Amino acid sequence: MLLSFQLAYGQKKGSRLDSIQSVGEVVVTSRLTFREVIPSHTMKGEQLQRLNTHNIADALRYFAGLQLKDYGGVGGIKTVNIRSMGSNHLGIFYDGIQLGNAQNGQVDLGQFSMDNVDEITLYNGQKSAIFQPASEFGNAGSVYIKTRRPKFTEGKRTNLKFKTKYGSSDHFRFSTLWEQKISRMLTSSVNAEFLNSSGKYDFRYRRKNADGTVAYDTTATRQNGDIWALRAEANIYGIFSEGGWNMKAYTYHSKRGIPGAIVNNVWRRGERQSDHNTFVQAYVNKSIGQKFSTRLLTKYAHYGTHYINRDTTTLRVDNTYRQQEFFISTSNVYEILPFWSASVAYDFKWNKLDADMRNFVHPHRLSHYASVATAFNHPWFNAQGSLMMQFVDDTRHTTASQQSATITKHQSALTPALFINAYPLRNKILSLRAFAKKSFRMPTFNDLYYTDLGNASLKPETALQYDLGFVIEAPLSSPLGGKSGSHRCIVRRVRLQTDVYYNSVHDKIVAYPKGQQFRW
Repeated sequence: MLLSFQLAYGQKKGSRLDSIQSVGEVVVTSRLTFREVIPSHTMKGEQLQRLNTHNIADALRYFAGLQLKDYGGVGGIKTVNIRSMGSNHLGIFYDGIQLGNAQNGQVDLGQFSMDNVDEITLYNGQKSAIFQPASEFGNAGSVYIKTRRPKFTEGKRTNLKFKTKYGSSDHFRFSTLWEQKISRMLTSSVNAEFLNSSGKYDFRYRRKNADGTVAYDTTATRQNGDIWALRAEANIYGIFSEGGWNMKAYTYHSKRGIPGAIVNNVWRRGERQSDHNTFVQAYVNKSIGQKFSTRLLTKYAHYGTHYINRDTTTLRVDNTYRQQEFFISTSNVYEILPFWSASVAYDFKWNKLDADMRNFVHPHRLSHYASVATAFNHPWFNAQGSLMMQFVDDTRHTTASQQSATITKHQSALTPALFINAYPLRNKILSLRAFAKKSFRMPTFNDLYYTDLGNASLKPETALQYDLGFVIEAPLSSPLGGKSGSHRCIVRRVRLQTDVYYNSVHDKIVAYPKGQQFRW
């Protein structure tokens, strides 16, 4: 059961609040036109609102080819993977910059609310526009999350929105949004959300004896699934001649229980986790003339995790992890001919992990990405090719026999990709498409160095993807469900899509749980 209440307010300077205003259409475009070679799956605006989901992970359930993993109810970590390749092969991008976690590779989508999201787009393979950071060419699939940008009707300078929900498991959620028009070229927004839930729910607990008789049949209550979370985000948006920029600050703090298996009438496990995540990021876009565009991205993130396991049946654990990340990227695209463009990009990323464990190796990673890409766009044929080069240096500090040493390991890889889309018929109702791609992902710090689990000799995973398919899409000459213009049409278009997809992963990193969900 869920109860929801929402209040919205908009302030208009020098006018009556009950007046009706008409809003003209505003379209913002760049100098260069980018066409998608492989179509994406996008949900936005009213379509997302109708889903009435609480977080981004719940919205991604509606995307074909994605598998959602939910670890432990309301407070559980929520991750996704594409085509069963693993979460580490899927890039999650928040307003154009990738969300990272070098410690375990898992991005908890439960930390991001839908209240501030305007659009979610899924690409299988990679984003087919070549104007992107170099590291984006290395993912087997990508999810792009675009947050709400302030919009104001004529004469209004302030938008306020309050929203609250209450539901089962003592679930209480309150959020607020404040948008301000500072000047004609500058706007800002602040969004905050509070979540609290006991995570308790009743379930049937039944056990049979070896001879088939019922030992007990009762109703039990799920324990240790509670969560307390606070999220806040602030944005400043600016525009200038032939360009624009954005600065974002994001923080998330939570305390949660990690419910374990119920075995031999043990109803509560002792695992607890606290997260304190903060990042700041910014981007600048600029078009120079009619044919050249450039983009600069940067980000700094600090992630803190405190994990406690007070289960009396296992070894007690009380550890704190601190993770830092710095990212900077420059990408450039040039239109050689009206139907042919090319891009080059370079990214640098630094990751470091610290922990309060004895003899921890304190690893840090330097990653360099360089890419070249080209796109050919014709009314009947589109193609895109890209090559991304990745160079990684992993450094760790070891202490053995009372002697310390610094060990650096070098890795490198090439990630080529080719995408093709053709329209063999003049009316373009039939589209033939195909792509082939090789991708590469480094082992996480937990894979390499986690106590009693890590293996510093692990090789990177390599994935190969192949896809061949077609799409038939045509408008109906007579819409079903009523006359066009006089009644609402139920069916206006018919679309048939079929794909044959194959992937293989080499040097697959596989681990199996040994009792602590925190590791995964």
